[in-house]
Amino acid sequence: MFELVAHGPDVHVGVGPQYPWGGLYGGQIVAQALRAATLSVDAELEPHSIRAYFIRRGDPSEPVRYEVDRIRNGRSFATRRVVARQATGAILNAESSFQRPESSVELQTVEMPEVPPPDVLDRESWSPSFERASVPAHRVADSRRDGSGRTVTWMKVNDPLGDPFDPAAQLLHRCWLAFLSDDLPTDTVHRAHPMSIDAPENDDHLFAASLDHTIWFHRPVIADEWHLHDFSCLHFVGGRGLALGHVFSPDGTHVATVAQEVLMRDTRDRA
Repeated sequence: MFELVAHGPDVHVGVGPQYPWGGLYGGQIVAQALRAATLSVDAELEPHSIRAYFIRRGDPSEPVRYEVDRIRNGRSFATRRVVARQATGAILNAESSFQRPESSVELQTVEMPEVPPPDVLDRESWSPSFERASVPAHRVADSRRDGSGRTVTWMKVNDPLGDPFDPAAQLLHRCWLAFLSDDLPTDTVHRAHPMSIDAPENDDHLFAASLDHTIWFHRPVIADEWHLHDFSCLHFVGGRGLALGHVFSPDGTHVATVAQEVLMRDTRDRA
């Protein structure tokens, strides 16, 4: 899924299948951009954040060229910019930050909600590469969250990804988390949108597109084991909805935070 072919110094080429709604899946482009960035840093550096802007819809009929710019190499941190391009021009611009592991105090202030385990929930997915088990709203125990349109789902990658405590394998686990993290934000904003709440029959008139995507990796990820993704929509203005999500390992450890701004329009306003 994230195999890249070198095409000169700091240039890599990848491909992706067309996803069910057409075009390339944004999460895969973000994950491949992160993978391209990791290939230019020292092996002991870990990605702790990535911020990506979606520029154009990707075309699954042609490869994607990832151009890496080595912005900074410091003693503790490194910064990389990656531009993903196709024939039409840039389709994504991403910046990633890497850090050498260092010890410090740890503080977690966000708790995982009490929900049923994935093995008692219905499973479904639009891709054979991962599974998801959605938690019905009435089965999410009361826990404090801001926003609305809350979407809570267990997700995991189907194929084994290797020892998550091996640095090279951990990079792959984080790439897969980047892939999965793009699945729920649009659903969350859609659930919160007044048109969807007040008149669900008008859902066909809503157009949606991801504008940007940010991930902060807090702790090691084991993407081939179930993780709980808990998203809410915090704001909607100017046709843009902001979804914020927390990702938890099964024992309740907060491993990552995700934010995405989603463009959502009533297509009848532009008729």
